[in-house]
Amino acid sequence: MSSFQFSAPLWQYPGESGWHFISVPPEISDDIAHLAAATRHGFGSVRVVATIGSTTWQTSVFPDSKSGTYLLPVKKPVRTAEHLSAGVDVETRLKLAEL
Repeated sequence: MSSFQFSAPLWQYPGESGWHFISVPPEISDDIAHLAAATRHGFGSVRVVATIGSTTWQTSVFPDSKSGTYLLPVKKPVRTAEHLSAGVDVETRLKLAEL
């Protein structure tokens, strides 16, 4: 399977950068790592098509060595369009883009 759906909280990276992320659940992160082993890019990133609500965009998920999961960056235009703020659980769909 190259598509995944899950709910997880949006969180903001500490500091002034304002980056917001959703941590992909561990079991889905393991599946992504296995399926995308041959197509990983710099820093182990994996290209995906992400959907939150009615917003779909192309991006990459990045491995986080501290949590052992992938992180999905959520840019301000997506957060604005979907009325998202840190701490809110977000229903997310990911499709691996290069399989």
